[in-house]
Amino acid sequence: MNIFIHELKAYRKSTIVWSLSLIMLIILFMSFYVSFSKDAAEFTKILTSYPEAIRQAFGINLDQFFSILGFYCYPLSIITLCGAIQAMNLGTGIVSKEVREKTADFLLTKPVTRTQILTAKLLAALVSIVITFIVYFAAAGITASVVKTEDFSMEIFFLLSLTLLLVQVMFLAIGIIISVIVPRIKSVLTVSLATVFGFYFLGMLSSTSGEEAKRYLSPFKYFDTAYIMKHSGFETPFLLAGAVIVCGAILASYFVYTKKDIHAV
Repeated sequence: MNIFIHELKAYRKSTIVWSLSLIMLIILFMSFYVSFSKDAAEFTKILTSYPEAIRQAFGINLDQFFSILGFYCYPLSIITLCGAIQAMNLGTGIVSKEVREKTADFLLTKPVTRTQILTAKLLAALVSIVITFIVYFAAAGITASVVKTEDFSMEIFFLLSLTLLLVQVMFLAIGIIISVIVPRIKSVLTVSLATVFGFYFLGMLSSTSGEEAKRYLSPFKYFDTAYIMKHSGFETPFLLAGAVIVCGAILASYFVYTKKDIHAV
């Protein structure tokens, strides 16, 4: 319990900064909605000139783009990218920071098992991204209600927003397995950015190919906003694939962490 509280306090500043950043981003983007909806015809001409693959990569669906939910999908793609970086930072730093800051020996001499240590750290990181999501969703919901030109389904709005948290959980799990496998990570941010942007661009490439199977290569493509708005739910195969990634990465992390030699110096 002490480790959990300590980790949660350590993430406090980061959680506040990321939450405020996501709030500012969503307010900035959604403030453009009124202008877009008023000049829909002109913006449609501009967006039509973009390749369809580019539009799909940024969550732009021309059939629904000028509705509040359709427009929301565009900033959501960028918000999700930022959220993934936050989660990746947390996951990658869970174990590596003890080695980097030379506190691993001190921590491992405490009367707790490695399983308890990793569990406390994992829960603290998870709570951090859940808090970020709750704060973000509240701000996004209020902003959408203020700028809307017509009523919209809050259920679908929540499902669209939930993709942020689900993608964050996947990258948190990926970050954890990297943290326990790589002996020394000098820069968490460098590893996080490289991994997240690598998957992001891989997702964009899968959009250009149009092949459904390639969507499995990037967590960013597991949640199709057009499908969510049409069916009010997620695609089961991709939801299961995400669960496999999370469970597999976390179980592997526990196995490796409990067996590996950890040196503080």
